[in-house]
Amino acid sequence: MASSKAKVWAMWIAMTIFAATYLGYAMAGKHQALYLPGATTDGHYQIELKCEQCHGGGFEGGAALQKACVRCHGDELAAVEDSHPRKKFTDPRNAERVSKLDATLCVTCHSEHRPRHTRAMGVTLADDFCVFCHADIEEDRKSHKDFGFEGCAAAGCHNFHDNEALYEDFLVKHGGDPDLLESPRVPARDFGEFNRRVHPDQAIPLLAAASDAPSSAAERKIVDDWAKSAHADGGINCSGCHSKTETDRTWVGKPGLDVCARCHEAEQTGFRAGKHGMRLAAELEPMSPVLARLPMKADVKDQPMGCETCHGGHRYDTARAAVDACLGCHDDDHSREYKKSPHFELPAEAAVTCATCHLPRLAHKQDGERRVLVQHNQNFNLRPNEKMIRTVCMNCHGLRFAIDALADPALIANNFRGKPSKHVGSIDMAIARELSGEKDKDRKERRNEEGS
Repeated sequence: MASSKAKVWAMWIAMTIFAATYLGYAMAGKHQALYLPGATTDGHYQIELKCEQCHGGGFEGGAALQKACVRCHGDELAAVEDSHPRKKFTDPRNAERVSKLDATLCVTCHSEHRPRHTRAMGVTLADDFCVFCHADIEEDRKSHKDFGFEGCAAAGCHNFHDNEALYEDFLVKHGGDPDLLESPRVPARDFGEFNRRVHPDQAIPLLAAASDAPSSAAERKIVDDWAKSAHADGGINCSGCHSKTETDRTWVGKPGLDVCARCHEAEQTGFRAGKHGMRLAAELEPMSPVLARLPMKADVKDQPMGCETCHGGHRYDTARAAVDACLGCHDDDHSREYKKSPHFELPAEAAVTCATCHLPRLAHKQDGERRVLVQHNQNFNLRPNEKMIRTVCMNCHGLRFAIDALADPALIANNFRGKPSKHVGSIDMAIARELSGEKDKDRKERRNEEGS
């Protein structure tokens, strides 16, 4: 009997030790995901093993979570003049509304680890959440009579945070634009021109013979690739990237991504903010296609994401990065259909590539000068897709066509081969309200209320 009890106890102890060891291993390694309270959203799943990114070191809630949201998304919201900024809800006049829906906290609408309640853009509220503040909308907008609140944000009419391309005055102003503009254009990158203006003494084109790489490293093909690159054209020699620091010229055989940031800080910041580089920003191993939730090609599943993944080593071919690098990994319908689309058929000087839409060229100020940079956060204008209207679509298309096209899932899937089969009535409604004088009446009443 004693022997039997001893065996039971020995087995119990052994199982306890095994369970404790496995638990410790899982919590410290990749199996940490087993202990998540629920699946994370598409926007955050890459960093789910870095719980402290959102919760802080002590798993704080409330204010700590809010700070984490603002740390990653605050600049983006400020840039688009967030339609529902926090200050709107700290106004005492909105106290009653906040008691129904506390929009001062991001987690009110975006709660992680709730997969059964999570919808597009990581929203975890029911579709009709607008009713909490806008229940009386049809009193102000007769055109909204009989509209359901579940369609406010799904019909290409309103977004909670970013309405840059959807606000009423803008709809009226561009409501008559043609489907295709008379002079479609894609903004030109101007790094080379900018570099020559700011550093005229350094930006002298270099030939292959000028390479300062050590002879052991100066393989002919590598030097030839470099000589054909924008780096050589801008006077950046091999040591410009292969040196330890900008002042310590000790040769480094395989420089890291931090070297790229010496000249391309804005691009690096964008890259680390998007899905391609957010794991690096969280100090995790690089993103690779096998970790993606979108369909990816199996033969590149373990390829780590970095600058050279798309641009290649030494040649830094932007044309390859703009199309072939994307199609080398992505295997969804939209990507596979690109080479059958009207965008692909355009001549080289008017080319609309994957990067044209998903890595838009935007104006920035650097060293007191305006320049055009590529936004390397590929998610920058993708969610919601109306964010693409002003930064991309309206370079070539009218507003009405752009809104309708982005509201048509089938057209997006075939990469815009054809005309939109959907029609969003927002422009029609805005123009009708303008013509009826209802808008001017509302403005006058609002001024009277604000003055009283």
